[in-house]
Amino acid sequence: MLKVRPDRLDEYKRSHEAVWPDMLDALSRHGWRNYSLFLRDDGMLFGYFEAEESFRASLDGMAGEDVNNRWQELMEPYFEIPPGSHPDQMIVELEEVFHLD
Repeated sequence: MLKVRPDRLDEYKRSHEAVWPDMLDALSRHGWRNYSLFLRDDGMLFGYFEAEESFRASLDGMAGEDVNNRWQELMEPYFEIPPGSHPDQMIVELEEVFHLD
């Protein structure tokens, strides 16, 4: 979960209408499956993905991708995070406590 700056919501949404093809390819190569982002009107953003191998392997794989570093730098100004931080450095794994198929 991250917080998008309220004054940047529309711009943030537009940026995800055209995610770079090489970014999409990198996500797929590193096991990101069923990846979705959900945004509330107040800027609260929730991301969900299923990892092919493991959560850590998917994050570590993307950390080594130049395209990911460029994307994170582009996304950084949209978020309420410490200056100089990349949004993907804020990702934490949540414990599933309930699931219904």
